[in-house]
Amino acid sequence: MSERAQYLLKILVDRYIRDGQPVGSRTLSRETDLDLSPATIRNVMADLEEMGLISSPHTSAGRIPTVRGYRLFVDTLLQIKPLNTEEEHHLRRLFAQSYYEQNVWEQTSNLLSEVTHLASVVMLPRHNSKALRHVEFLPLSKKRVLVILVFNKYDVENRIIHTSRRYSPAELQYAANYLNNAFVGKEIKAVREDLLSELRETRQHLDSIMQTVIEVADKAFEEEEEGDFIMAGQTNLMSVAELSSSVEKLRDLFVAFNQKSDILHLLDQAIKAQRMQIFIGEESGYEVLGDCSVITSPYRVKGEVIGVLGIIGPTRMPYERVIPIVDLTAKLLGSALNYP
Repeated sequence: MSERAQYLLKILVDRYIRDGQPVGSRTLSRETDLDLSPATIRNVMADLEEMGLISSPHTSAGRIPTVRGYRLFVDTLLQIKPLNTEEEHHLRRLFAQSYYEQNVWEQTSNLLSEVTHLASVVMLPRHNSKALRHVEFLPLSKKRVLVILVFNKYDVENRIIHTSRRYSPAELQYAANYLNNAFVGKEIKAVREDLLSELRETRQHLDSIMQTVIEVADKAFEEEEEGDFIMAGQTNLMSVAELSSSVEKLRDLFVAFNQKSDILHLLDQAIKAQRMQIFIGEESGYEVLGDCSVITSPYRVKGEVIGVLGIIGPTRMPYERVIPIVDLTAKLLGSALNYP
């Protein structure tokens, strides 16, 4: 491609991302600082279309980028805009403010969705096993308990569970002491299975203290087993014209989110790459994501990649803004998990 063709392609993609409307030769002529006639620009656009980089919708004489065009744009023409100091401080402040208010995975997913106005996904850490090292229970208001779980060598998770009644600090301390003494070193799944087995066998003979242990541990470890990623902001996609124009497509997309298997397979690919990945449209390998782009970045603990996070949005997204946000959020999550 000539530099002129690359420049016009970049202007076309930028304009389409901004406005969402097919871009014609006259529009490009006004947008560029090149002394080119609309006829010359039409010739260049014809060449770009022949190369499969742009296409013409049936209802318009303008052109829109194809998946191949977006790929060339992202790989070679995109000018990433680093977050300025104010934006970076704002993102760090939001992360710090909500860190102790909820499960760190939920917090990260909600924050990423809120800042990008897209759907976000945070993959839970992948380990061959999760061995319990330490657990603490702290009473909160309205029958809620803060659970602090430490497993393997360095993984710490905070989550809030809802119990059938309010428990005193002494009851929760006893439950934590019991679990720490009886189950340290065992896999969390095995701990829950042992407790449920004990509950089934001796339900009639359990005293109130052991009932406390059973309930808080069951709820804490049950939430640990739920799902392999956390999503937020799916409804943001309903306001995207390209995705919401077909009720059937939007429904299929939400079904894929709920069934999880396709998204998990894509995240597995991303975690193996151990670097930022951008899947555009059909590159994901899933028809349901044909009108979407997925941007993921790994998060690390002690230098080891243990998961990825990212956003799912339309192929027509502001890549130059979203990419640095995803990158910084992954770093913030890794820093939080590395904190002693």
